[in-house]
Amino acid sequence: MERNSSDDEEEDHQHLIPQNDTRNRRREDPLSSTTTSPRSAFQIEDILSRRKISLNKRYLLAAVSLTISIGLVFLFTDPRQLFSANISNFKLDPLSNRVKESEFRALYLLRQQKLALLSLWNVTLVNSNSSSLGSSVLFEDVKSAVSKQISLNKEIQEVLLSPHKTGNYSGDGNGTDSVLSSYNRCRKVDQKLSDRKTVEWKPRSDKFLFAICLSGQMSNHLICLEKHMFFAALLDRVLVIPSSKFDYQYDRVIDIDRINTCLERNVVVFFDQFKEKAKKNRPRIDRFICYVSKPQLCYVDDEHIKKLKSLGISIDVKLEAPWSEDIKKPSKRTVEEVQRSFKSDDDVIAIGDVFYADMEQDWVMQPGGPINHKCKTLIEPSKLILLTAQRFIQTFLGKNFIALHFRRHGFLKFCNAKSPSCFYPIPQAAECIARIVERSNGAVIYLSTDAAESETSLLQSLVVVDGKIVPLVKRPPRNSAEKWDALLYRHGIEDDSQVDAMLDKTICAMSSVFIGASGSTFTEDILRLRKDWGTSSMCDEYLCRGEEPNFIAEDE
Repeated sequence: MERNSSDDEEEDHQHLIPQNDTRNRRREDPLSSTTTSPRSAFQIEDILSRRKISLNKRYLLAAVSLTISIGLVFLFTDPRQLFSANISNFKLDPLSNRVKESEFRALYLLRQQKLALLSLWNVTLVNSNSSSLGSSVLFEDVKSAVSKQISLNKEIQEVLLSPHKTGNYSGDGNGTDSVLSSYNRCRKVDQKLSDRKTVEWKPRSDKFLFAICLSGQMSNHLICLEKHMFFAALLDRVLVIPSSKFDYQYDRVIDIDRINTCLERNVVVFFDQFKEKAKKNRPRIDRFICYVSKPQLCYVDDEHIKKLKSLGISIDVKLEAPWSEDIKKPSKRTVEEVQRSFKSDDDVIAIGDVFYADMEQDWVMQPGGPINHKCKTLIEPSKLILLTAQRFIQTFLGKNFIALHFRRHGFLKFCNAKSPSCFYPIPQAAECIARIVERSNGAVIYLSTDAAESETSLLQSLVVVDGKIVPLVKRPPRNSAEKWDALLYRHGIEDDSQVDAMLDKTICAMSSVFIGASGSTFTEDILRLRKDWGTSSMCDEYLCRGEEPNFIAEDE
């Protein structure tokens, strides 16, 4: 099977994930609840009526514009309604958490207002020293108004802060800062593991299920393999991991033996082990059942059948399908339907391709998956990749970092076929990323991308928070002076593209906050790991979630 490290456009259309198609077209207007008042915040008209003098218009305009725009919003708006919660773990947060989040966001922005007004104060002081007497008098009035706003700002902060005061609270001006810093808006998601609904996987040692996964690249195959485990558990069969001559070499990227350890029994076997068990009789597939029937049975062509036979597998049966199932419109299936439709007394059956199976999603999407086991997850990166990811994080990133999967290659046409599109111009993407950085206080961003250097360089220059560029960190080329990747070289897997991809996933899965690419199975596999490992954050979200690209090219 020929593989390429980057998806082509045809595969992009085939691998569209339906659950990511429906996205909010617009964000809520955070200022929808504002009220009006007949009084201006700074009573500018009174000032101007008292001062009939020649003014320095540039300084006056800057002072008035800034103070009115900031003062009106914060004086005449209920801070509790000012900002709707923008917490994203891909599900809505309970009402109580949203209210609490709004309060702290209001406090944070009031603190930002205070800093802006202090800055204006300093500017007016400098300008008054270098201007005429009349302008100096006016600036004194503006400074007086700004001073009142700073005091009022502090009062609002204290009112909002009062329900959150503790015994250690001090009434000085730093009280708000200390509470805000201790409140983690991007805290971990409560996975509610006690509510899991699972099945037991106790296979008969002489009954096998041959996994057929042919759609797409490695991420698709791993999702397919996880679903095959569910099928094998429901059908009481041992799962046969395909040969690397027919599929990917899974044991390079995931720990296969660990699956048996997690179940405390042998539930999976390698292809060579399967052949060894069947050496008395020629290895064979007794029944070939197709989960999908369109556009072709099992999503298998004659070339793949020939590859199976070249491995010494006897296939003397025709492909069959228990139902009509189109990969473009998969039907929702139940456990009972699967057990009834795929039950067989034959020793070895093959099922393909279950990547498209839409079966008991509430089970499949649980932390740890639908099977009862003692580990956090069944499909986990190999130990070598895990250790290498940890060493990279310790070397370059530290504990508090954001991970970004920035998919670009082949994504323009793929995303523009969706409604709305998921391909964003670089400046718009940078704005979305900066908002998450502000919310999470991440120090650096780990960049997992297939984008060209021209795109990543522009993105780097535009991700700016508080006047500072936020570093985008990619894995550097091999350097013998660096030891973080020594394990990969020691075991001769440093140039394997699938190892590189899994290393990227692992680093992203360990981040404090993750920004994913909507429609990408690479992103979905990262989200699965984060969910299973318990690293999912309230701030995790798809890039520019809820927004449409501000510019979309026409169709061909």
